[in-house]
Amino acid sequence: MKRSKIEWTDSTWNPVTGCTKVSAGCKNCYAERMALRLQRMGAAGYEGGFSVALHHSRLDVPLSWRKPQVVFVNSMSDLFHEDVPLEFIQKVFSTIRAATWHRFQVLTKRAERLESLSERLKWPPNLWMGVSVEAPSATWRIDHLRKTKARVKFLSIEPLREPIPDLDLNGIDWAIVGGESGPGARAMEESWVLDIRDQCLREDVPFFFKQWGGVRKSVNGRELEGRTWDAMPVGGA
Repeated sequence: MKRSKIEWTDSTWNPVTGCTKVSAGCKNCYAERMALRLQRMGAAGYEGGFSVALHHSRLDVPLSWRKPQVVFVNSMSDLFHEDVPLEFIQKVFSTIRAATWHRFQVLTKRAERLESLSERLKWPPNLWMGVSVEAPSATWRIDHLRKTKARVKFLSIEPLREPIPDLDLNGIDWAIVGGESGPGARAMEESWVLDIRDQCLREDVPFFFKQWGGVRKSVNGRELEGRTWDAMPVGGA
């Protein structure tokens, strides 16, 4: 089990590692930075650095975790990357379907492929499906997410790069907002966050504020207007 420091999940499970950049939100990718460090350390599974790799031996790992938890799938990759075959995605879904005592979170920037494969996937009720939306130029991903058969649909608005004043939250069950962290982190303005929070409150969408980010994210914390915002979606298995 890999316990996670990500505020909105308990553990991570990486049957796939490696990815490629597809948008401005990927510029300072933490997963790429970590993968290259693990490669230098000689860690198993990262021999190819950040190249996409399928790990068949990891497919059944969550079945051995007896304690129920929230599991982020592929924190080090994108399950819907074009180099991940449909058959492998189906095997990941099969494990999720079998591990009924966990809740699994899958997040992608490849929303077009997500929608195109949706009809060929057997959607488990304990799977939460999300798309990344870092700016107005990425809101088209939400429309593709809406067309899937996922029971719980969510948005990861991180790293928030611009204000998103007209966010269509129809059919969305959860919104996470966060700033960029690590070397070269780009600043996020409070007014952008407050506007998205207010849109979520008006539409009764659970709002989770992850972090302000920055080079030293622990210093900046995650309070917004004097409190933390930790709402989670209601529903799913």
